[in-house]
Amino acid sequence: MAADFRRRFWISLALSVPILALAPLIQSLFGWDQALEFPGRAYVQFGLAAIVFFYGGQPFLRGLFDEVRQRQPGMMTLIGFAISVAFLYSSAVVFGLRGKVFFWELATLVDVMLLGHWIEMRSVIGASSALESLMEMMPARAHRLLDGGRTEDVEVSALRAGDRVLVKPGEKVPADGRVVDGHSSVNEALLTGESRPVEKGEGDEAIGGAVNGEAALTLEIEKTGAETYLAQVVAAVQRAQASRSRTQALADRAALWLTLIALSVGGLTLAAWLALGSEFIFALERMVTVMVITCPHALGLAVPLVVAVSTSVGARAGLLIRERSAFERARRLEAVIFDKTGTLTEGRFAVSRIVPLEHRQSEAPAEDEILRIAAALESHSEHPIAQAIVAAADDRDLDLPAPEGFAAIPGKGAEARVDGRQIRVVSPGYLAEQGLERVREIEQEASQRGETIVYVLDEERVVAAIGLADVIREESKEALQQLRGLGVQVMMVTGDSEGVARWVAGELGLDDYFAEVLPEAKAEKVKEVQERGLVVAMVGDGVNDAPALAQADVGVAIGAGTDVAVESADIVLVRSDPRDVTAIVRLARATHRKMIENLFWATGYNAIAIPLAAGVLSGVGILLSPAAGAALMAISTVIVALNARRLHLPTGR
Repeated sequence: MAADFRRRFWISLALSVPILALAPLIQSLFGWDQALEFPGRAYVQFGLAAIVFFYGGQPFLRGLFDEVRQRQPGMMTLIGFAISVAFLYSSAVVFGLRGKVFFWELATLVDVMLLGHWIEMRSVIGASSALESLMEMMPARAHRLLDGGRTEDVEVSALRAGDRVLVKPGEKVPADGRVVDGHSSVNEALLTGESRPVEKGEGDEAIGGAVNGEAALTLEIEKTGAETYLAQVVAAVQRAQASRSRTQALADRAALWLTLIALSVGGLTLAAWLALGSEFIFALERMVTVMVITCPHALGLAVPLVVAVSTSVGARAGLLIRERSAFERARRLEAVIFDKTGTLTEGRFAVSRIVPLEHRQSEAPAEDEILRIAAALESHSEHPIAQAIVAAADDRDLDLPAPEGFAAIPGKGAEARVDGRQIRVVSPGYLAEQGLERVREIEQEASQRGETIVYVLDEERVVAAIGLADVIREESKEALQQLRGLGVQVMMVTGDSEGVARWVAGELGLDDYFAEVLPEAKAEKVKEVQERGLVVAMVGDGVNDAPALAQADVGVAIGAGTDVAVESADIVLVRSDPRDVTAIVRLARATHRKMIENLFWATGYNAIAIPLAAGVLSGVGILLSPAAGAALMAISTVIVALNARRLHLPTGR
């Protein structure tokens, strides 16, 4: 469309030059009356104007008929009607009707309108540039592995699930898959918003479109085509950009009323000037100018452009807006309810504390030594508790000796020889079974904190207790502080016990919490908060929280990773970062502010422009021609387009 308007503009502009040169008013201004006088001059001007009218004005004439057929008069009705009146009246004058032509006004009006549309189309293209860049991120070809280690270059569209591909350093991952060989860092910044390269090794997932780092990776393809993460992101953004919102519906109604006003005021202007004894050509020019300057073209663009920009800005930041009306409601949020596990917490075991039992054994080892021997033992276990202990040792850069004679104690723990000593990491139940003394105070405190306790035994001595818990995310406190700073209450719903919920609520400073809530009952808790008169968002994982997400005014699925097809959510957060909930509120408020600004620019100027176009100040020499009216209308449209493109995501961090 941009190319079509550009072509029509340049051709119409070229034809407008001789039309202007042959116009009596222009000739008298430059003294060309005699120089360009020749037989048939009026017919030449008519022929050139006819080409401008039918070729340059074709988009507006087609739009006029479409809007009339659909009984939805709008901007094209005004433009088409204005240029039709100008052309038909001037043509009648050429072929015998008494009056004067204004083909030059017609030509310049078409030129200005085509230029405005061309600029608008370029703005729309610019607004969708983030979406286009996403679509362009996929490589065209991939190195598919064959038997014997050979590779063949194939189109990415030819890849199928189960194929293995080689991704060389610096190349893009061709489709979603899992690493089966190699270790490298992968840049996913343009896909997920994660600024730091992500380490990828055997068993890790890789997203199509991500850029491989320093080493080659072999991937087994798992998803292709529309199933891939990037394809789903593009689809989500396209749905959001195409969906209508309440503000957009308001703009459409305003455009309809503005069209009716333009036609009414235009007709009244014509009748008023004729009643005052003015020439028909002057009255007609006033009517045409009123209709052109009132054209709601900028109004029709005001909201859709902001929608296009905001969804693209959101996608770049990892916020996938699936439902526009819900996104609009996010600016009025008064309460956000977070699911606990995997949202405010990490959803995995981590060592929360190490308690040397010095009151039991005077020679009890220090924390690092406890962790070193426990992690050395657990390094041969795949149990989540074992992995958490090993991860804690890795975080402290502890050197782990190799265990000898590792053996699991079914349902109770594991044992092995470490540094020549028999080490056990066991549950409280093992101590009770063996008649060893447990530390009841630690266990009671752990139950209140939602911790799991294991004991470390050195030979037959109980030397330490290790607490493990689903630890609170580092980002959670900052996220909740930011939300409260925006005037939003923060709450939590969890299936955990009252004690655990109370401890987490205290740590995070929550305004309210709901404990021991079954997944199917979470929606009732959301409804309960809504009955307090609050606009509520629910933030969860989008699976067992689906009913609650659907019940909320705004449903947000967090930590979707590569699975963005969360049908119950209005907005999907790519990253597992609760701070992005704050980003939603800020972007929603910034988007609404831009919409209001654009609606003002698109309509506000009419309060001054319409009276001027009607000729209210003609007595003091102020008159607007149709071309000047078109220029003012186009300027307001360009302002709207540029203002929309200035939208950005306020970070607040």
